[in-house]
Order: sequence, then C-alpha cells, then structure tokens
Amino acid sequence: MELSLAELMTGPLLVGIRISGLMLFAPFFGHSAVPARIKAILVLLITAVLYPAYSAKIGIVTLAQWPGVVAKEMVVGVAIGVATNFIFEAAQTAGQILGVQMGYSLVNILDPQTQVDTTVVAAFHQIVALLLFLGLDVHHSILRGIAQSFEYFSPGNINLGQAFTSQLLYGVAGVLMTGLQIAAPVLAATLVTDVVLGFLGKASPQMPLMLLGPALKSMMGMALMATAIRYWPELFERYFGESIGFMERLLHLAAQP
Repeated sequence: MELSLAELMTGPLLVGIRISGLMLFAPFFGHSAVPARIKAILVLLITAVLYPAYSAKIGIVTLAQWPGVVAKEMVVGVAIGVATNFIFEAAQTAGQILGVQMGYSLVNILDPQTQVDTTVVAAFHQIVALLLFLGLDVHHSILRGIAQSFEYFSPGNINLGQAFTSQLLYGVAGVLMTGLQIAAPVLAATLVTDVVLGFLGKASPQMPLMLLGPALKSMMGMALMATAIRYWPELFERYFGESIGFMERLLHLAAQP
C-alpha cells in the first residue's frame, strides 16, 4: 500500500509543531539571546528523536482538520514552556517591587528577554533565576515533559476545555503571590525602615531625612538581599519542582476525554 506525501509528513510536522511551541516560550530555550537558527535546529533534532518512538500513535489528519490540530499542538507546547516560565515572571515581579522600594526605580536597563526597560534589581533576579534553572537541570525536566506529552495523548487528541484553561489561569494568578514571597524579606525590612523614618521625621523635623532615607533603604536592602540570596537555591528548587508538577497537571487535564 502506497502512502501519499501528506501521510508521510503529517507525523513529523505535528511533532515539530508541539516542540516549536515549547521553543518559543520555554525558559532558556525561548530566550531572545538564542538565535532563531539554533532554535530551528533544536526543533528538528528533537523531532528526529521523538518521532520514531511515537509515530505509531499519530493518525492521519485530513486537510479540514489541520487548522484545529495545529492550533492545539501549538497551545500544548506553549503551555509546557509557560508553566516553568511563571517562576521567572515571579522573580522579575519581585525585582520590580524591590527596585521601587530600594530607590532604583529610575535606574533602568533593557531586558534582552522582554525587550523593555526594567530595573537593575529585576534584571539581577532574572539572571540568578536563570543560573539556578540551569544548575538544577530544570531544562532536562522540560524536555522530558514534552516527550511524556506524547504518551498522555497523541497529536490532535487534545482536550483544551474549561479545566485546562482554569488551571492555566490559576498558574498566572500565582505569579504575583510567588513574587511577593521572593521579595518578602527585603520588602518587609524596607517597609519597616519607612515607618521608622516617618516617626523620626515627626520627632525631629530638622533631620535631613529626605537625603538620608533613600541611601539608608538602599544599603539595608542590598545587605538583606545579599543575606537572603544564599537561601535561593533551596527556594527555587521548590518553586521549579512545583512548576514541573503544574506542567504535569496541565498534561493530565489535556489528556482527559
């Protein structure tokens, strides 16, 4: 029995589309510093590895089904990448909050990931989070997750219903809470400093608190950040573990009939 070109290309293309969604939004892989040519090569290499293992699960997709199937495959790849990217967004949120509290809100640099101006504290948080991401081998877990997704459901047999959407929105809502947890030690100290400076200003109006306040908050914030960062490996290991569990829940929900 002869196979048409469309039947031969359906499987590799569907696998490649799901991986392409991952490469666009996953941490490290989707970074703008990684050239598009390298991303394309990675998509081809990963497709070449995964397709022989899961080709038996891929059926024939008709021309009328292609738009819907392609959209679903892209959403799955994006969801796997975004699930872990939430931690980076939380780290950046924490940096933005602390940048304002420590008096660095006017010192902005261009973030190469988002291509927008961001505070130096937020950029520092992003860099440290990326180093911990690589040091904890979370990128390997993401690659295993994209491979396991083909075991949960074959291309095209995906349920992107209300449960999947609600879980994804729940992850988005957790970004601010996680960011506040990361920033909590320095944020609490700077807020207490603001209260103390307020009382000193009332008790002694002649004190030059407008000059001393920003410098004091900056030095205290930097000192506490240097102390708190030693606990970041354990903290981010827990956060990244939760993000991998969140990714698996998304896959389970997408596999439900």
